[in-house]
Order: sequence, then C-alpha cells, then structure tokens
Amino acid sequence: MADGTEDQRAGSRTRWVVSSKSAVEAADPLESLHAELHSAFGSDAFGQIAEKAARFFGTPQYILGQTVAVLAWVVVNSTQLHLGFAWDVYPFIALNLLFSLQAAYAAPLILLAQTRQADRDKLHADRIDKNHIRLEQAAKTETDKLLELLQSNTNLTKEDKELTEQVADLTKQIHALLKKEHES
Repeated sequence: MADGTEDQRAGSRTRWVVSSKSAVEAADPLESLHAELHSAFGSDAFGQIAEKAARFFGTPQYILGQTVAVLAWVVVNSTQLHLGFAWDVYPFIALNLLFSLQAAYAAPLILLAQTRQADRDKLHADRIDKNHIRLEQAAKTETDKLLELLQSNTNLTKEDKELTEQVADLTKQIHALLKKEHES
C-alpha cells in the first residue's frame, strides 16, 4: 500500500492517502479530501499558478506571440537593423538558450498541472463510485423491502384463502344443520 492506491479485499474499500510523512489510513473523509487537494507539490496557490501557466502555454496567443518574438529576433540579428551590431548572430545560440530555459520551466509546470488534473479526476471518479455504491445499496434496500412486502402479501393472501375456505365450510355446516332442524 505504499504507492497510495486502494486496497480491495473481500468487498471492503480502504482508502490510503500518501502524505509527506508516511502512508496513513485516512479515517476522516475531510482529512482525506484535504490531503488529496493539497498534495506533495507545494501549496495550492503554487499549483494554481502552474495550471494557469500550463493553460497559457497551450493557447494560440502564446504560440503566435512566441512566433512573432522569434521572427523579430531572427530578423533583427540577421539584418542588423540600424543597430550596427547583432547580439545573437547565426546560429542564434542565445535564442536556443532562452528556448532551453523556457522548456526547463514549462515542462515541470505542465506536468504539475496534469498531475493536479489527474488528482481531481480521481477524486471525482471516487465520488461517483461512492454515489453509485450508495445508490446500489439504496436500491438493494428498497428491493429487499419490496420483496418482503410481496412475501407478506402472499402470506396474507394464503391466510385469506384459508379463512375464506373455513368460512365456506362453516357456512355449509350451518346450512346443513339448519336444514336438518327444519326437516325435523
């Protein structure tokens, strides 16, 4: 259970939460929720900033802006537009360094955002699973109640039939006695 997954034995569901200290079994659902939302990747504010950055890296505005910046960089350094010098001549080593620096920060931020989204998806799936289990239990309870009512109804119907037959027999006996008394 050290990997923070769920243990499913004999239908039991035990939730394990991995904290920065050790793997502990979460007894309180709110404690479990808190641990899942505030993971080992730092504060929630940092994670939100990472998600915003990752979202921004995937926008057309960012891609177009980066394309314009790269084209401007290349044009200025290739043509030496009225500057008289170029600070990053071909093969644009400084530009490659900036791209490497950007990638060094962008990749972990994107991975962090994906991890946080996966955590949210897992939490959502767990909630759906718990709701399904609760609904299944409620449906089973209601079905059991209906079966109990049907069985009770069947028993009452049998008792009613038996009582009706007894009343019919008693009525026949009374009629027979009355007929004998009337004939005598």
